Amino acid sequence: MADLTKQQFDAATARGEARLKGPRAESAHYDAGRNRVVIRLTTGIEIGFAPRQVEGLERARAEDLDEIEITPAGLGVHFPKLDADLYIPALLDGVLGSASWMAGLMGRKGGKSRSPSKASAARENGKRGGRPRKTAA
Repeated sequence: MADLTKQQFDAATARGEARLKGPRAESAHYDAGRNRVVIRLTTGIEIGFAPRQVEGLERARAEDLDEIEITPAGLGVHFPKLDADLYIPALLDGVLGSASWMAGLMGRKGGKSRSPSKASAARENGKRGGRPRKTAA
């Protein structure tokens, strides 16, 4: 592995310092009454979400969520009983899991949608024999 140049080191240091200027986690807890993980940021804002909305927490039980650790820089939270981690900047951007996990979540949501146009398309498809069978590639 090649050694880092001074320029690469300086660029990495600048990126790290920029990250530390943004909101970071200050505290976190699980509110069982509302079924919400609540994270308080250094800005004073609290964000809360249902565990089922986040990859790695979707099947968590209340007792799995009673222990939450903040990473030293405050850029992440760790759930030791689940060995799951959340990255605060991604969470603030609305990224609650990997791209494939989020796509699957959206696909399930879209598949449950009911609209007049979807119902009409399903009826028309049914008149033609239904959904085509998948063929082996």
